[in-house]
Amino acid sequence: MTIKSEIGAERIAAHDVLISAGPIEIRLARTEEEIIAAQKLRYTVFYEEMQAKASPEMAAQKRDFDDFDLICDQLLAFDTTKSGEDAVIATYRLLREEKIDSIHEFYSFQEFDLSNMDNDYFRTMMAGRQLLELGRSCVREDYRSNNIIQLMWRAIVKYIVQNNVGCMFGCASLAGVIQGDLELPLSYLYHKYKTPDEFNIPALPEHYQKMDYYAWDEINVGKAKRQLAPLVRGYARLGCFIGDGAVIDEQFDTTDVLILLMTDKLRETSPQLFIGT
Repeated sequence: MTIKSEIGAERIAAHDVLISAGPIEIRLARTEEEIIAAQKLRYTVFYEEMQAKASPEMAAQKRDFDDFDLICDQLLAFDTTKSGEDAVIATYRLLREEKIDSIHEFYSFQEFDLSNMDNDYFRTMMAGRQLLELGRSCVREDYRSNNIIQLMWRAIVKYIVQNNVGCMFGCASLAGVIQGDLELPLSYLYHKYKTPDEFNIPALPEHYQKMDYYAWDEINVGKAKRQLAPLVRGYARLGCFIGDGAVIDEQFDTTDVLILLMTDKLRETSPQLFIGT
């Protein structure tokens, strides 16, 4: 897969810097070289550190890539004291609804039935705004701190305001596929955060794994929270919903859940992120 031959002019147009703080600058990728640098960072984190299973083509190029890279915006954090690929220290992949023809073309539809995000009830909640799918989030090991995550989220908030986004969603992972090790945190997410019936988002039947192993009164909440992946724990603090059912991702050796976060809720729980937007 060669980015240069498949990426349109719009994808490599210059974009304004969204956030800057000291030597850190966060913006959308401007060039094919920056997108390749992001793919190499993803490969380092997902396949070398986390031991995901790479295809032969990915392994040969040491890049994580798929066809979604051709239509997504790549949000990148740069350390401006570095040069070349070393300067890219964090990435998030963003797919706006206006870039696709159907809700079923989102990446998450490979694991979850998103149909209810297109029903009348949900669209009324959206008030004419669009969906945004987030994915492929990672940070270079030396830069993993709350500061970098906060800066990335401030940039995402600017992006959602600029693009009239009413809801963000995507797959998030819990480490491991041995169900017994995850029964407690999955049960906690199910009882506390499951999407309501009006717009329930179930895992596709062929992938569906139950989440409600324990009744609510059987759950040690503190222990369950500690067992959540940091990314999932962060979304929970922001007031997200969780889809109905988990999915085992054998390639990444994870158990995935669907995260759904209304931007109105984000503004309510974290108004500081919207300052200056």
